[in-house]
Amino acid sequence: MPDRQGRRGGIGLGGAAAIGLGAAAIGGIMATQGATRLDDVRGRREERREGDVTIIREPGRTIIRGDDDRAVIRYDETQRFRDLGLDTRSERRGEENVTVYNRPDGTQIVTVTDSEGRLLRRSRRERDGAEFVMIDNVRRDGPQARFAEEVVVLPPPPLRIPRERYIVDAERADERLIYETITAPPVAPVPRRYTLDEVRYSPDLRAHMRSVDVDTINFESGSWTITPDQGGRLRVIAQAVRQAVERAPNEVFMVEGHTDAVGSDIDNLSLSDRRAQSVAEILTRDFGIPAENLTTQGYGEQYPKVQTQGDSRENRRVTLRRITPLLTGQNQQ
Repeated sequence: MPDRQGRRGGIGLGGAAAIGLGAAAIGGIMATQGATRLDDVRGRREERREGDVTIIREPGRTIIRGDDDRAVIRYDETQRFRDLGLDTRSERRGEENVTVYNRPDGTQIVTVTDSEGRLLRRSRRERDGAEFVMIDNVRRDGPQARFAEEVVVLPPPPLRIPRERYIVDAERADERLIYETITAPPVAPVPRRYTLDEVRYSPDLRAHMRSVDVDTINFESGSWTITPDQGGRLRVIAQAVRQAVERAPNEVFMVEGHTDAVGSDIDNLSLSDRRAQSVAEILTRDFGIPAENLTTQGYGEQYPKVQTQGDSRENRRVTLRRITPLLTGQNQQ
């Protein structure tokens, strides 16, 4: 099976159904408020019960745990733009928040979120007024799906390439191989277009795309800070992503965070999500990758690279994956 299975097996359908009942009651996501380490976050968590789920709010994130102990993490999609100090303005339109980012070249990036910061749509508006949708996170075939309906179950895609070309280790790859990996078409046909949430919560779906394990970055225990010398190791990755975006400005890449199995699953989920965002921020701030071409998601310890319960550098990693074909339903490069 192409995708890795974790010791807790990822988000189960039972847990997903339970999470769906309480997702609408999340409320606003707390501001980061200066948290820089896991200890800062852990001491400021607020937990409450909402129906069949437990809502855990912490600086910058909301975690939703079902009765089967499976959990997912959510965050405000526009916070990364603000953290980077980008030229943005926001306004409330009914039940939606609209944030506009003015790019130096005169184009605008328009991000629409709901009242809880969940992304609904992101588009690129040209100077002549033409608008191109980059991410559409709203179901068009009926009411907005409950969480259980966001989990897409598909048969494992057959692999016709060597395993090391399906999941590429950045530490042993050059820019050519990384570029080839992040621009490759799906390894099996994509049945339809999917929402961003379906991509986030469906390992079977993400398994259709090749990926790069960014194993050149090492995080200190309990921290998501990347030191300048470590950040420089992202240069080859950044060059490949920049080339891909120059070729196709509407490309979307997901930066996925992973941890080892040491510590609680909630701590690891929070850590992985913040580490993914740290990498995305460096790609934008230090290497000029447009913020709108990136999205992030943490998976904690669910998908280990090495099956072990102990400390593992290999499992403390960030993964980069092109998800544009999944969002558009296109099967060609």
